[in-house]
Amino acid sequence: MRIRIVVAEDSYLIREGLRLLLATQDYVDLVASVANLPELTAAVDEYLPDVVVTDVRMPPGDQDEGIRFAEGLTHSHPQIGVVVLSQHLEPEWALRLFAARASGRAYLLKERVGDAAQIRNAIESVAAGGSFLDPHVVDALVQTRTRQASSPLARLTPREREVLALIATGLSNAAIMNRLVLTERTVEKHITSLLAKFNLDPDDTRVHRRVQAVLLYLSSQNP
Repeated sequence: MRIRIVVAEDSYLIREGLRLLLATQDYVDLVASVANLPELTAAVDEYLPDVVVTDVRMPPGDQDEGIRFAEGLTHSHPQIGVVVLSQHLEPEWALRLFAARASGRAYLLKERVGDAAQIRNAIESVAAGGSFLDPHVVDALVQTRTRQASSPLARLTPREREVLALIATGLSNAAIMNRLVLTERTVEKHITSLLAKFNLDPDDTRVHRRVQAVLLYLSSQNP
């Protein structure tokens, strides 16, 4: 079944780039492409898409419209997934997005828009109720916190940091196993160890809850 999508982006070039990219994908039905928050609100009410792909900043305010819109959908249309696009590496927006709700939410840098595989991963993840966080944002969060001697991140092994980054992008244990070419038992061991250092429950296998837990942990640490 094709995923019905509304795209919201004030930059004409990026909006057209997204439209052309998505038009070539057999898993997508692009039902609307809009340039500002009022148009996005109207398009969602009219088409009831499966996923919204939106800029983090849009007219009329050019501040945090994409994040606020995603927060509003949590209550008005909880079934709609949201992929938020950001021009710059701004971990605080990602943390805010996932703090409100992790399931059905993704945060992606605009530089990834031309990567068909990456944008597909994000869209399909949120459409299925999962989560996706751009690996570059994860790296920025981890690197910032790792420099703090008091942070449990400083006690993680290099492999545990790799596993943590993959958890935050929404991958399951099996996907992490394939990505790192490890056995399932080894992956489980690394996850149990790193979550124990965060005082988080390693038995919670729901991917989006793990993403939210890790991000909320990271956001609670002073940079």
